[in-house]
Amino acid sequence: MTADDRPESESLLSRRQVLTASAAALGAVSFATADDKPAAPAAASGKPLRIGVISATIRGKPQPRNGHTWHFASYFHPTIDLDAFCKFVDPGSAKFFKDYVRNPKMQFDLLPFNTVIDCYYDPVPQGAIDFAKAFPGVEVVKSVEEMVQRVDAIWLGDASGYGDDHYDLCAPGLEKGLPTFCDKPIGETPQGTKKILDFAEKHKAPIMSSSLFRHEWGTEAALRMRDSGTFGKIHYVVASLQSGYSHDAWMVYGQHPAWMVMTLMGAGVEAVSLYARENACHALVTWPDRMPAEIWYGRPSETFLYNHTEVHFEKKKFEYTPAIEGDFWYGHHYEMFRMAATFLEMAKTKVEPVPHQEILEVTAIIHAGRKSRLEKGRLVELAEVMS
Repeated sequence: MTADDRPESESLLSRRQVLTASAAALGAVSFATADDKPAAPAAASGKPLRIGVISATIRGKPQPRNGHTWHFASYFHPTIDLDAFCKFVDPGSAKFFKDYVRNPKMQFDLLPFNTVIDCYYDPVPQGAIDFAKAFPGVEVVKSVEEMVQRVDAIWLGDASGYGDDHYDLCAPGLEKGLPTFCDKPIGETPQGTKKILDFAEKHKAPIMSSSLFRHEWGTEAALRMRDSGTFGKIHYVVASLQSGYSHDAWMVYGQHPAWMVMTLMGAGVEAVSLYARENACHALVTWPDRMPAEIWYGRPSETFLYNHTEVHFEKKKFEYTPAIEGDFWYGHHYEMFRMAATFLEMAKTKVEPVPHQEILEVTAIIHAGRKSRLEKGRLVELAEVMS
């Protein structure tokens, strides 16, 4: 997501500094400042992991300012030409990067990673050319096939696409066994998602896909509560998204609350019932062996939250938004960083952080919900859309 029209929040800093680093000749800004120690040094040994970044399309149309590459993947590159970046993006995103993403006081003592974005592919070269100006050292490649010969891992970013081009874009890297992040929706259909997952498994290529919601500060806390058993089992979850519902939006952004439900409740979903009215919808997600979960897409809120989650344990109700201590943008920075860090851990260990069944069932939930809406809210079993 971009940071247009974002509300002002109190700064977590006594001062805001962004430093011109050793790459000052290029106008590049690093994660460190001149008068503060770096947030975290690069790894003492080993060359930086080389990441290849791919921008997916929206039904064949390019995404020249793809937020899932310009924002999410930015953590993999140690330097940024902040002046150039701010000229390319919207004012809200420019402020977000200055105040949080590239603010050396906001790096959780874990950045920069020992990584570089080696190269970038966009089907329309100008998008890649602009990206390379904003992130000095990144090279533009003419094809994914060229990219996979020179990198250690692949990041396929897709802000608003449907996943119809994901297989073609990630298959060359998977065939080579490269650890790959394939953005949501990973495949346009359950069959498309399964095709990608099966291809990755065939070539022993670690693959990851997930919504940003999986990596929220509150989600991590809820999972710790669940796993500790202190408050008993989860009875049910209510996952809501503030944005307005529409048929097309459900297919793309409905993935977010579906991922939240899947992350907290786990795989094994049996059926989905979805009812839509005006710009809101309600989906009931059921399992054969546990209580159901609810998704509210288009749930209004008095102030900007983006999303809100309730986890009802036997002995406690825990609710949260992406914000940390009331600051949405600090929380948004954290969830982007955590998703990047999770992918990096997979690239290093080759251990996949998300079970394939969960990835597949999220796609199936979306399609079962669509079928249910067209059939007046009938409870549609996942098997009906997965066959």
